Amino acid sequence: MLNNKYKLGLFPTALERMDNLSKVYPNYNLYIKRDDNSGLASGGNKVRKLQFFIYEALSNGCDTIITAGAQQSNHCRQTAAACAKAGLECHLLLGGKKPKNYNGNLLLSHLLGAKIHFTGDNRKGEDIIKLKQDLEIQKRNVYEIPYGGSNLLGAYGFVDAVKELKEQLLENNLKIDYIFFASSSGGTQAGLKLGIDLYDLDIKLMPISIDKIGLGDKTLDDAVLEILHQGQKELSIQKTYSIKDATLIRDYDKPGYGVITENEKMAIKQLAQSEGILLDPVYSGRAFYGMIDHLKNNKIEKNSNVLFWHTGGLPANFYYSEELLK
Repeated sequence: MLNNKYKLGLFPTALERMDNLSKVYPNYNLYIKRDDNSGLASGGNKVRKLQFFIYEALSNGCDTIITAGAQQSNHCRQTAAACAKAGLECHLLLGGKKPKNYNGNLLLSHLLGAKIHFTGDNRKGEDIIKLKQDLEIQKRNVYEIPYGGSNLLGAYGFVDAVKELKEQLLENNLKIDYIFFASSSGGTQAGLKLGIDLYDLDIKLMPISIDKIGLGDKTLDDAVLEILHQGQKELSIQKTYSIKDATLIRDYDKPGYGVITENEKMAIKQLAQSEGILLDPVYSGRAFYGMIDHLKNNKIEKNSNVLFWHTGGLPANFYYSEELLK
């Protein structure tokens, strides 16, 4: 199953030491995994998941993809790009009303050829079933990608990513103790956890919660645990998972999804001005602030090797430009 991929991205993505930032926080050795450079319409972590979804869609003879998200969804922008590359029609259900001007990820999704449907308060795929039925009446063969690409198949993208990371660590004779990353729909988190256990790595995951709203009637922790249980069976992992294996770090999501605070702005500026690497204000900026807070306050063991997994999101900076300039 892990080999059933449609080639979309530029892998492996780079593993780099953050030399300047490591001097700012001398108790820690800091590294970054550059999934912002994964290719496909400015990159991002969702390319890894989409390789599995597109393969399955084409294998099933589908000609149309549907997925959903916020108007500045990185997942939707990367899905539109993947569909363009694979020759599939793409439909995006995006929350809110149609704006007067398109910018950021929304503009890119439009340029990539996606057919965009604005869905008001429903930004997590609540309206997918109706659209799918309408398209099937039109004789389209439809494949549905869940919100954020977060089911077991999508999680395989990050099981695969852990294998890639392990090879890089062996090449560099390096041990990583902690991985910080943004967790919003759960697939990346579940995939990393399954991969760490499958490939026998001793690394503690530090999933920073981005969105305090869960998925339907489930908390995000519950959704991650469900994928872990499925993956444990499918991958024959000799471990029993509990909610502790799926729990997010929730100290940083209180302002709400997509609300930009001084924390995100500080994190974006610090990485940009110390390493020349750009975060985004919704996902990676919030997660990077969570990591900085842990480093500043010694919330993790001193002298650790700490990896930030950069999940991309650059285009959203243009949408949030006014807040970032305040």
